[in-house]
Amino acid sequence: MYFSKKNMEAVPEEQTSVWMCSTENCTCWMRENFSFEESPICPICKSVMVREMKMLPNLTNTNKKEHK
Repeated sequence: MYFSKKNMEAVPEEQTSVWMCSTENCTCWMRENFSFEESPICPICKSVMVREMKMLPNLTNTNKKEHK
């Protein structure tokens, strides 16, 4: 029996703004465009989150309402 692994297409990545937990031991983070608050609190340890950039696959948040 032969199983072939199909070549997977490379997923395009881009620099994405994320919120990262400020606590050193916590690894929680979320995409900025998926957060509900202006300054979110870490859902795991309840610490302040800080804005950073991370290379992530492209995703579109279709549920986000545009503020005009």
